[in-house]
Amino acid sequence: MVSGRVLEFVLHLPPTVTSMAIRYPMAVGLNKGHQVTKNVSKPRQCRRRGRLTKHTKFVRDMIREVCGFAPYERRAMELLKVSKDKRALKFIKKRVGTHIRAKRKREELSNVLSAMRKAAAKKD
Repeated sequence: MVSGRVLEFVLHLPPTVTSMAIRYPMAVGLNKGHQVTKNVSKPRQCRRRGRLTKHTKFVRDMIREVCGFAPYERRAMELLKVSKDKRALKFIKKRVGTHIRAKRKREELSNVLSAMRKAAAKKD
């Protein structure tokens, strides 16, 4: 049986949270050392990069309302209307660059289409 610490060393895994254990005011042993309170650090900026904030959402919605859709987005929506999802994905991917961004854009446009359909159904 291999202990956890040895396994972490052999497999190059990050160490488990042992620094949070109770410390004893002894000079030797597993939890040796002076008792201190752990410094609570603020999460780093790079950890929250890309998360949607209220302000960013507001700005994007405002721009969408003022400017409408780009020509490639309108064409992609036409493809989605006639159930050509795969073709729309290929088309969008060519325009935006990456597969993940294309999937996200297709999802966004299909949500817009479904919202438009709901609004039209509610109006009638």
